[in-house]
Amino acid sequence: MQDKVALVTGAASGIGAAVARALAERGARVAAVDRDAEGVMETVTKLQADGLHAAGCPADVTDPAAVEEAVDQVEQHVGPVDYLVNAAGVLRLGPAHRLSDADWNDTLAVNATGVFLMSRAVVSRMVARSSGALVTVVSNAAGTARTDMAAYSASKAAAMMYTKCLGLEVAQYGIRCNLVAPGSTDTPMLRSMWQDDSGPRGTIEGRSDAYRVGIPLQKLARTSDIADAVAFLLSEQASHITMQHLTVDGGATLGV
Repeated sequence: MQDKVALVTGAASGIGAAVARALAERGARVAAVDRDAEGVMETVTKLQADGLHAAGCPADVTDPAAVEEAVDQVEQHVGPVDYLVNAAGVLRLGPAHRLSDADWNDTLAVNATGVFLMSRAVVSRMVARSSGALVTVVSNAAGTARTDMAAYSASKAAAMMYTKCLGLEVAQYGIRCNLVAPGSTDTPMLRSMWQDDSGPRGTIEGRSDAYRVGIPLQKLARTSDIADAVAFLLSEQASHITMQHLTVDGGATLGV
């Protein structure tokens, strides 16, 4: 990945920040994108302090004009994008029949429309160069029903199928599009779901009242676990893999 240009969304924290680090440590020049301007610059500052190549580009992935401008800026100042990682995401919890319009719309805007807008902007440029690789970070909830997660699950399922269809269409240009589906990962998003100190143990052991099995490997994923999976799918080691999804959940969805 030496000197490849990687655009990573959601890079202010969590999985996105871990992906930015993993790719930078492998030699890529990372363009970190997030609507949290302070957070994304903190990510960049930490990477630069470690001697890694990184630049910040605050942008809202739900805004078509902002996305196009961000990609233009990255291509002009960092270089033509070789890798795109769609890792921006939000979570709104609540019973499916009680979700507010705002919760539904905000979740789909970031998790699905954001993937569409950023992928369209980047891949249209990759097509002209006949090269590139893309990974969208979805969730094991994209294919497994979860209580109180209807908006999140629906948005991730939409992002999953968009990415696979995109991959089918652009394979002729040598562009690969794959997915990583994390399970419970130690991030601010997961911690926001916990009510007290029993949260981690409850996640690992599962909850019968929520029809949710635990994690067979008996541990939460680290953000680096997800980032390593993303890096593999972008790398030349995965040069004949496209339209696939790699689930990284410690067995929580029982291999489905």
